Amino acid sequence: MLAAVLVSAKLLGELAERIGQPAVLGELIAGVLLGGSVLGVVPTEGSAAGISHLLAQFGVVLLLFEIGLETDLREMFRVGPASLAVASVGVVLPFVLGFVYWAYVPHAARASATDLTTAAIFVGATLTATSVGITARVLSDLRRMHTIEARIIIGAAVIDDVLGLVILSVVSGLAAGAAPGVAGGLRTLGVAVGFLVVAVLVGRYVAPRLFDLVVRMRVRYVLLVFAVAFAVALSAVAALAGSALIIGAFAAGLILSGTNQFDTIESEVRPVVSIFAPIFFVSVGASVNLRLLDPTQSGSGGILAVAGTLTLLAIIGKLGAGWAAPWLPFRRLVVGVGMVPRGEVGLIFADIGRRAGILNEAVFGAILLMVMATTFVAPPGLKLLFGAPEDAAERR
Repeated sequence: MLAAVLVSAKLLGELAERIGQPAVLGELIAGVLLGGSVLGVVPTEGSAAGISHLLAQFGVVLLLFEIGLETDLREMFRVGPASLAVASVGVVLPFVLGFVYWAYVPHAARASATDLTTAAIFVGATLTATSVGITARVLSDLRRMHTIEARIIIGAAVIDDVLGLVILSVVSGLAAGAAPGVAGGLRTLGVAVGFLVVAVLVGRYVAPRLFDLVVRMRVRYVLLVFAVAFAVALSAVAALAGSALIIGAFAAGLILSGTNQFDTIESEVRPVVSIFAPIFFVSVGASVNLRLLDPTQSGSGGILAVAGTLTLLAIIGKLGAGWAAPWLPFRRLVVGVGMVPRGEVGLIFADIGRRAGILNEAVFGAILLMVMATTFVAPPGLKLLFGAPEDAAERR
């Protein structure tokens, strides 16, 4: 399975680049082909599925670690208010659009909901969270990580994940039968923000001293091993603190970008990311169920109509976020498109609702199609707006 994932990801990634598209688009398509609805190579249950999920999580941790390494913290702070504004609008606007559509607009799936308000909250929640991994990979492939648009997108996506944790805590409570609560959401928000701030402040003091000692060791690739271990450890601490793995990985990258060994760490980590990150994108593509697009299936027309509407609302909500910071000069459409992909985050929200019986299979299918569409539209959209990749010499 792993050999098929790696080879198909690279071959289709190469094909995508040859036709002028980011490699990540080919990796997503490889996942669709290897998924359960086509070839069934990527397992969906059992121990093999668990191993596949673990490798995918390791891949996205390494990807966000690399993005953190490439991020200039001072430049990030300069666009901090803009990122906060983009993230806030990019969460609130899609949620409101999804909630209003599901609760008040007649459509094929609305009548099947047992609790209309709770279902509307879940549908709105699935439209909120941005998949930072997909956009970050595209920006990296295009060599545009140093641009103001990229800094705003990455900053907003990290904030988006923090807000997503708050929403996840609320919808998880709803799935368990609890009433919506403000206290739990504020607690989750405080933990996530506090962890990121404390980790970066403490890490910026401790890490340079630690890695000055590590570099004296004679073991081969000792810096690489310790850097990856540092990223994984900080991700685990983030998860234990109630935050997200990727926030810990991003913080680890920010911290190590301030060490004397930064250049060596960055150059050695990049090949490792090239191996494991595609596994994550293949796993996202493998979650797509192409049978939902079969016109011969009963009720498929209604599902496709609902999915099309949700996709439109999801795109509009994130595009609107690009205009949330009028005081800075940047290409607002680029920022909006960069925030569009939902990826695995939207699937997590939808799966909680499905397992709790709040969303039936038809609604879950419509949301799955929305996630699939937003995930696939962003890479070529960013490529079109940014143009050809910059020369490697122009990179930071």
